[in-house]
Amino acid sequence: MPHKITLTGSATGPLREYDRYVAFDMREKGSPSAPKGLKKSTFISYTVFVAKKAFNKTVLTKKSIMQEKILIQGEPTLDIPIDECPGEVGVICFQITVLPNKNDKEKNQSDAKNEPKHEASAAPQNKEPKKQEEEQTPVSQPVANEEKKEVKTVQPEVPQAPTEMKKAEPKQKTRPNQPKGTQDLLNFDDIIVPEEFLKTRPNPEKTQKVIDFVKRTGRLDEPLTIEKGSKILKDGYRRYIVAKTVKMDQVPVVYEYQK
Repeated sequence: MPHKITLTGSATGPLREYDRYVAFDMREKGSPSAPKGLKKSTFISYTVFVAKKAFNKTVLTKKSIMQEKILIQGEPTLDIPIDECPGEVGVICFQITVLPNKNDKEKNQSDAKNEPKHEASAAPQNKEPKKQEEEQTPVSQPVANEEKKEVKTVQPEVPQAPTEMKKAEPKQKTRPNQPKGTQDLLNFDDIIVPEEFLKTRPNPEKTQKVIDFVKRTGRLDEPLTIEKGSKILKDGYRRYIVAKTVKMDQVPVVYEYQK
């Protein structure tokens, strides 16, 4: 079985073009816990090889590849000539993904915070014309007092409309036949499984219990935890295997935001 490898970071060298593929170098930190007697490796250098068709589908260019944070999934290889593979390990890439920048996330969060402020500022402007209309009504005639009383009785009915709307909104967001806490339904093929999960084997007995639960209820017992943006699996590898076994097209997920 070929081993899979996952890399995250930016290119450390310029993009090199060949006939049918492109190549670039990356670095990652070495093992944090080396055996006693061995020195800890500071970093490991990789040379990534990507088919031109797959690379052209991304938004990366020769300049941006050294600035954008990317995620690489592929298989290590030692059969490439040294001239084309200056890194310690060569990686044949079968999936390349551009990860979102922190600046873009901060802008989206700031825009979301500013939107309720604009709505709150617009509310008092609508109340000003009502005050002006009340001031223009004549005070000398007793009929005016009766009209004011009628206006006061109508005012409590106005805030009842938004409360009914607020109660109706959550009912539309509920997802039938899904586990509690589900935020979204994600295509199974879009989920990226880290290499550390692929090396593990969940308990077969516990896995079979989850499979029996799915066959009995038609859904998973809990949602999978997925990193927002990169779609990397963070928790729930056993449920991922169950969804793959029963051939589920979509799975319930909970998003975890990158730190």
